[in-house]
Amino acid sequence: MAPAAERKVVGAAGESPAPAAPAASGEEDEGHNLWTSILSEVSTRSRSKLPTGKNILVLGEDGSGKTTLMAKLQGAEHNKKGRGLEYLYLNIHDEDRDDHTRCNVWILDGELYHKGLLKFAVSGDNLKNTLAVFVADMARPWTIMDSLQKWASVLREHIDKLKIPAEIMREMEQKLVKEFQEYVEPEEGSPGSPQRRVPVSGQEDEEVVLPLGENVLTHNLGIPVLVVCTKCDAVSVLEKEHDYRDEHFDFIQSHVRRFCLEYGAALIYTSIKEEKNVDLLYKYLVHKMYDFQFTTPALVVEKDAVFIPAGWDKDKKIAILHENFATVKQDDAYEDIIGKPLVKKPVHDKEVAAEDEQVFLMKQQSLLAKQPATPSRPADSPRQPGGSPRTPRQPGGANMVTAVPPITSGTPKVPAAANEGVLANFFNSLLSKKTGSPGSPGAGGVQNTAKKSGQKPVLTDVQAELDRMSRKPDSVVATNSSPTENEA
Repeated sequence: MAPAAERKVVGAAGESPAPAAPAASGEEDEGHNLWTSILSEVSTRSRSKLPTGKNILVLGEDGSGKTTLMAKLQGAEHNKKGRGLEYLYLNIHDEDRDDHTRCNVWILDGELYHKGLLKFAVSGDNLKNTLAVFVADMARPWTIMDSLQKWASVLREHIDKLKIPAEIMREMEQKLVKEFQEYVEPEEGSPGSPQRRVPVSGQEDEEVVLPLGENVLTHNLGIPVLVVCTKCDAVSVLEKEHDYRDEHFDFIQSHVRRFCLEYGAALIYTSIKEEKNVDLLYKYLVHKMYDFQFTTPALVVEKDAVFIPAGWDKDKKIAILHENFATVKQDDAYEDIIGKPLVKKPVHDKEVAAEDEQVFLMKQQSLLAKQPATPSRPADSPRQPGGSPRTPRQPGGANMVTAVPPITSGTPKVPAAANEGVLANFFNSLLSKKTGSPGSPGAGGVQNTAKKSGQKPVLTDVQAELDRMSRKPDSVVATNSSPTENEA
């Protein structure tokens, strides 16, 4: 075997071998083919290393989750949000080739006045190696279409400023059209298409390329585009708080898919919170950038986990969503159906410092002192419709005072019962007389009648009372005036 091994080496070195027997010649040819295949494989690996200088440009509104999404793909635990134009990179590892490379990621701020920084991320030299990602926020679905149209216009404007030669730009656009037309949905157990493979000579001529649809790639940017709808876990919140139904989510998806058809873009719904479609997004990115094998077909069943690769969608497939519409129409304006909800702003009351308790009480006291005093009226005094209180009538028919105010100090106090009895007898005697003169016969008749009946003469007591009252005129006036009149 030693001579055979020696002949293999000589054959590999390219020297002319010595003549040998037929059996030895067969072994020599086998060794030569072995070395040839090894050298060919090494040469192929050296030429097929992962390319460098690939770029991913991420555009979207502030708060849509651009940095968080890319940091998740990078594997970073803490994402630090920058300002203006952020930069990070993705580590790409090819297990088949055992090769590593880095993919640049540029994240533009959500404010339009930062769009001038795009010149540092995308230039005429690296445009052909760039993939654009438009990020839309599913937690705010009313902003999706305006955001996609805005950032697509910004990118289109920037590409036009690069002044790429028309021939090169046309080649890039045709390449994108070809990839869109040549897409074949992978079947079970077979790799996806396009995949990494060596083209066979003459195979391109045999392929049948279908024409594009009416609304497909009408806005061809010349670079691959991917639309990522983030925060898809907010679907349940929209259903509970804003009364969204399945037809609303189908309406949103139909409009986004129409946009993707116009730009030849792929669509994927993701959720960092629920770890949904994050790995799928990474696999699709490296497939588009480095032609890695990709075997996942389109996913359209779950409303919060949609995935539509570029080249799969058509107008007829989008029309399937319209069959579920009940209260909306496919031609309705997006902002009319998916409008921004009216959120009541919280009312911030001004904080008022409470004043001291004693100060408050003093203010109230001063206010009460300024108010005029209102006279009080007895609760039990009846009021006639005329408005003036009157003394209730006695059964005798005359208005009589039933109570005598107390006599002023200096005179002996007489019990109230005695005064009432004296006055009652006095007025009764006056009513019984026909003439008012004390010396008239009627008066004597009264005295005689009293004496005959054995009663105590009343006239003497009356006369004494009248004499006493005449000596004090103030007391008489006070006696004859009613308490209600004084109070009135």
